[in-house]
Amino acid sequence: MDTPKEPIRVLLVDDHSLFRSGIRSLLQRHTEFAVVGEAADGVEGIKRARQLQPDVVLLDLNMPGMSGVETLQLMQQDCPDAAIVMLTVSEESHDLATALRAGASGYLIKNIDTDYLLRAIRRAAAGETVVAEAMTGKLVAQLQGGAAGEAPASELDKLTPREKEILDCLARGESNKAIARNLDLAESTVKIHVQNVLKKLKLASRVQAAVFAVEHRLK
Repeated sequence: MDTPKEPIRVLLVDDHSLFRSGIRSLLQRHTEFAVVGEAADGVEGIKRARQLQPDVVLLDLNMPGMSGVETLQLMQQDCPDAAIVMLTVSEESHDLATALRAGASGYLIKNIDTDYLLRAIRRAAAGETVVAEAMTGKLVAQLQGGAAGEAPASELDKLTPREKEILDCLARGESNKAIARNLDLAESTVKIHVQNVLKKLKLASRVQAAVFAVEHRLK
């Protein structure tokens, strides 16, 4: 008999109580999710994240006081294992790139359909990068329009050949499970390689590693 999976623990951080209520009601209809807490601003969100250690945080980008990106950066220090996904009305490519460079695990638009949101939360909890389909083209354009070029040799020389393979997989948005399958490695080994890549390149998250790879045309 299979052991029931633990529900995905979700924290909601948004200054609109009606919106939080709607997301909470949606997730409560599915036993695979558990809304463990809510917060109406960044400061409270950081406190709640520290206390609750959620698997996934749905974080608004524009809130009074502390912005979503500032909240994200501070929250990562206390919850390094949480997947922090921006859930916003902004479709600006600059906001998207800024959030991903800051270490967000994803960027979703508030007008997405409910099934897409549920799939995105599952994928984020599994370690994948989730970006709204409407924003993927803007992400590519933003990165291509930046100062892309060859990565400094000194940066890449820090990586072993295997770690360079891992970085290439991260650029494609692959989860640890997918990387393990494609490279015929144990998932625990992949996790160690990912941690080494982030440490050597001085990056805070796998999403930042993916952005680094795309910007320097490693993909």
